[in-house]
Amino acid sequence: MPLLRRLLNRSVHAAWRRLERLGDVAPGTDLAATFADFGRGSCLGFPIEGLFGAESIHIGVDTLIGRYCTLSVGYGPGQHSLPARGLVIGDRCVIGARACLTAHDSIEIGDDVWFGKDVFVSDASHGYRDLQVPIGRQFGEHLPVRIGDGSWIGHGAIILPGTTIGRHVVVAAGSVVRGVIPDRAVVAGVPARVVRRHEDGVGWVRPADPEVATTAALEPLQALESQVG
Repeated sequence: MPLLRRLLNRSVHAAWRRLERLGDVAPGTDLAATFADFGRGSCLGFPIEGLFGAESIHIGVDTLIGRYCTLSVGYGPGQHSLPARGLVIGDRCVIGARACLTAHDSIEIGDDVWFGKDVFVSDASHGYRDLQVPIGRQFGEHLPVRIGDGSWIGHGAIILPGTTIGRHVVVAAGSVVRGVIPDRAVVAGVPARVVRRHEDGVGWVRPADPEVATTAALEPLQALESQVG
């Protein structure tokens, strides 16, 4: 590689690393001040893929949100009458790079929750009631999402509207989760099912038939499906 090209390459990468450090959003920066809450010791990495509805976003203390993430409340910039607590991220969380958290009514993430990269969470989807209207123009019902304290959400997982994930739950990479997941469970698959669960006085239990073992845990899903048609 010619010397000039090598020097230019080194300069570009050095400048980009400096921009990333300078662009990080932290308490005391102008962008952090637009959030409803931006806790001490927290950081939102730069570049940011998308950000709107910051006035409805609450971030706890010592939480790290990776680069190229999308944090949004509502359907687009400039929307009025946003929920006061549309997106809530607790203390000491880690949100991996390229995550997309898009809230319309309520997404709540507890304390000490860690995400891998490329995780998608939404509390609304598109409807499919009118066969004459393009699906992209049919807005589905808003169904709150809750993720309990101490849970781990693996790389590329998708958390669908209406999901409640308990405390200390592992969601395997690439899983698609909807419904109610009990505390201290491991779920995997598309759709995600409980593959292991810790029971008091017994220890870790592996269901012989995951579909049967998770019927009770997923009963609320049937009610949700009846609501959205």
